[in-house]
Order: sequence, then structure tokens, then C-alpha cells
Amino acid sequence: MTVYSTLLFDFGGVLAAEGFRTGLEAIGREQGLDPVETFSLGQEIVYSSGYVVGAASEASFWDEFRRRTGIAAADGELRRRILDRFLPFPEMLAAVNRLHQLGFTLAIVSDQTNWLDELDERHRFFALFHRVFNSYHHGRSKQDSRFFVEVLAELDCKPEAALFLDDDQGNLDRARAQGIRGILVTDPGRALRELEQLLGMELSLNEEEP
Repeated sequence: MTVYSTLLFDFGGVLAAEGFRTGLEAIGREQGLDPVETFSLGQEIVYSSGYVVGAASEASFWDEFRRRTGIAAADGELRRRILDRFLPFPEMLAAVNRLHQLGFTLAIVSDQTNWLDELDERHRFFALFHRVFNSYHHGRSKQDSRFFVEVLAELDCKPEAALFLDDDQGNLDRARAQGIRGILVTDPGRALRELEQLLGMELSLNEEEP
């Protein structure tokens, strides 16, 4: 059995509900727009503008979003729709807490913005991890496979010793190309059972957030 020492976790869709998608979809519905198209547009802008890698401001992101959708709501109202939906999964945080106690090296590897820092102020989850690799501060996103190379180098971890949990198959494919095994997260409970199988241990989880 492969011995894993390092566990990498995406944020939205893995450690917490995917607030970016559901928030933008809600904004679209409220404005009489197609929710799926509204999310797709927001996702395209967050990358093309450079906001997700810290190369553009939040204000410029929302300005472009308003220009292309015709939505007139202010930045604060739009961001609230998103941030309020990034609710942590208690079972995932309980698992991370247990894995921390067991001595695994834990890191967040996420395409996020300054919002991730604000969400930590609300929910206090950074302390459970040894490192946080946020594309906004790192200057590179998971759409670039070099991100994974840099993460492994900074953690002094060989690819075969790392496991990566993400809700996006494309991210998992890019990580796999660098030798990192992945778990596709479509349901937190199912993903944790798969994680237990790969680690060869029961995590004895409860549903209370640490």
C-alpha cells in the first residue's frame, strides 16, 4: 500500500460549499438571467481579468461582471451573495482536525481570491493546516500544472506521497500529470470514505466542527 504523508484540499466544494457557483447562480436567477450562464461568465471573468491570481482588484472584477451582465447591484451586495454561501462542511473539518492530530502534513490548494482570507476570519479553519496555497497570493492558478510542482517543492513532498481532494476533474488531471493521486469530491461523506480506504485507516469522525 502506498504511504501518503501529505494531503492537499481544495476549498470551495471540498472543505466548504461552493459559494462562488451557487452565489452567482442565485444572482442570475434574481436578475432574470440564466443562472448557469451567469456562473460561467463570472468564472470566465475571474480568470481572464487576473483577479484569481492577484493581478486585478475585486472592484475591477465586479465592474466587468456588471458591464457584461447589465446587473446594477453594488460590489458589497454581490459579494455577500457569494461569501454567505461558502459554509464549511463540518465532517470535512472534523476529518482535517483528526488528520492533523495523526501527524499528516495538510495544505489548502485553492483557486481563490482575497475572499478566502475573509472566510477564515469568519470560520477559523486556516489553523488546521500547515500551509495555505491561495492562487490570489501565489500568483498562479490550478489551471497551470506548475502550481502543483511548486506546492510539492514548498512542502518538500514527493508526488507519490501526496493525495489531492478537489471537486474539479480538470484540476485532478493536472495534478495527476505531476504524479499526485486525486479524489474527486462530489459528496463530502463519500470522499472521506475513499480517503479512509486509501490511507488504510478509520478516522473515527463525528459531525461536529472542531
